Amino acid sequence: MPDRVRGSLAPVPEDDAAARDWRQRSLWLDGIPEPLRQRPALDGTLDCDVGIVGAGFTGLWTAYYLKRHQPDLRVAVVEREIAGFGASGRNGGWVSSGIAGSLSAYGCASSSAGAHAAERETFATVDEIGSIVGREQIHCGFQKDGMLTIATTVPQQRRLAALLADARARHLGAGDLRPVGDEELRTLIRVPGSVSAAFSPHGARINPARLARGLADACERLGVMLFEGTEATEITSHRVRAATGTIHADHVVCATEAFTIGLDGEHRRYLPLYSLMIATEPLAPETWAAVGWRDAVLIRDSRHLFFYAQRTADGRIAIGGRGAPYPLGSPITPASEQNARVRRRLVAAVARHFPAAAAARITHHWGGPLAVPRDWSMSISHDRRTGLARAGGYSGHGVVASNISGRTLADLILARDTPLVSMPWVAHTTRRWEPEPLRFLASRAIVRTLESADRYEDRSNRRARRERLVRPFMPPA
Repeated sequence: MPDRVRGSLAPVPEDDAAARDWRQRSLWLDGIPEPLRQRPALDGTLDCDVGIVGAGFTGLWTAYYLKRHQPDLRVAVVEREIAGFGASGRNGGWVSSGIAGSLSAYGCASSSAGAHAAERETFATVDEIGSIVGREQIHCGFQKDGMLTIATTVPQQRRLAALLADARARHLGAGDLRPVGDEELRTLIRVPGSVSAAFSPHGARINPARLARGLADACERLGVMLFEGTEATEITSHRVRAATGTIHADHVVCATEAFTIGLDGEHRRYLPLYSLMIATEPLAPETWAAVGWRDAVLIRDSRHLFFYAQRTADGRIAIGGRGAPYPLGSPITPASEQNARVRRRLVAAVARHFPAAAAARITHHWGGPLAVPRDWSMSISHDRRTGLARAGGYSGHGVVASNISGRTLADLILARDTPLVSMPWVAHTTRRWEPEPLRFLASRAIVRTLESADRYEDRSNRRARRERLVRPFMPPA
C-alpha cells in the first residue's frame, strides 16, 4: 500500500482560521490543549476490510472494537472535518444510561426480558466507557457520581413520580433509580423550590471532545487508518468515494448521525433537532459552596424542554437544552448553533436553580443538531450481502448509545454471536419524516408548544394539556 494512502505524512500545520472555527464549536473543543490539526486526507485508492464514514463516537467506537477483536483487520475512517467535530465534541458531556427510544417502538413490552436486557446494557455501558478511558489513558474528566432529576412544580413532580412508577414496573430497583428526600437532596445540591427529586447511579461526567480526540488517538495506536479533511461524496455497497480518493471495502459503515440527511436519498431519515448549551466562567470556591453542588453529579429538571447540566472539571456550570429551530431549506447550518432565545432561557435556568452563580459571566454558547428518527428510536443494521452498515438516531442519548452501536457493529461485521446482536434496536426500522415543509413545521410545533407548556406550568402550577397537540410527532408511549 503506498505511503500516501497509509497517511504517513506529517499532520498539516494548524491553520489559525480553521482551528478557530473548530474551537468555537463548543467549550469542549475550545479547551483542547494540543493544537487542532487535520490528519492527512485520503489520497488515491485504498483497499481494506472495513471503511467507516464519520469520526464521531459511532465511527470511532466501531473502529476501536473491530481492531480490539481482530488486530489484523484493515480498518479506515474518513472524516470531513476533524475527529469529534460533530455532536461527539459538542454534547452535554453526559455518559447517561437509558434507552435511546421507546420500548413500544421496538415492539417490546416494558416488563419483557428483552426490554430488561436492553436497559441493563445501557447501565453497563457507562462503566464500559469508563474502563476504556482508563485503559487508554484518555484524560477526559470521566467521573461517575450519578444523575439527579429534580422537580420544582406539581406537574413536574407528577411526571417524576410516573417515571419512578414506570421504573418499578420495569423491575428496576432502588439501586437503579430512587426518590431522594429533602435532607439527602441538600447533600447533593441546593436547588431553591425543589419539591421532589430522583437519583440514579448510572451516570458519569466527561469532557466529550477530549474523549473523542483521545479515542481517535487510541484507534490509530491500534492501527486504524484515519483520514481527516475527507468528505465522502458517495457511500455505496463496498465503496466510499471522496473527492481525493476511493475506499474499496468488504464492509462500509455509515456513522454520520445528523449529517446523514445531507447524503443523497437520506434527506428525510432524521429530523435535525438542535440542542444548545452555555457555560459559565470557572466559579470561585465560595460560589460552589453556596450552590452546594457535590462533585460531578449530573443535574436535570422535569420540564418538557428540560435542561441538563454538569459541573465541569475546571469548575464551570455547563448547561444545555432543546429549543432552537432549523431554517427551512438549510437543516444543518452554523447559524443554527447559537440562538438568543435559548441562551436567555438557559441563563434564566442558571439564575433560578443556582442563584449563587447568577452573576457569573457566560463564556461560551454553542450547539448542534441531534438525529431524531420519526419514532425517536435508534437503529443498528448490517447487510452482509451488500456490506453496508449504519447506526444512529440517538435522539440525544448518543454518548452511551454510540458505544453500544460501535460494539454491536463490530460484532455484526465479524459475525460474533453475542447478546448485543439480539438487542431490540438491531435491524429496527421506522418510516421517514414527512417531506418539507411538513417536517420543518413539525419541528417548530414541537419546540414552541412544549416551550409554551413549560411557561404555563411554571406560572399556574397546573399541568399544561397543550403538549397533546404535538404527540403525533413525539416518541410513542
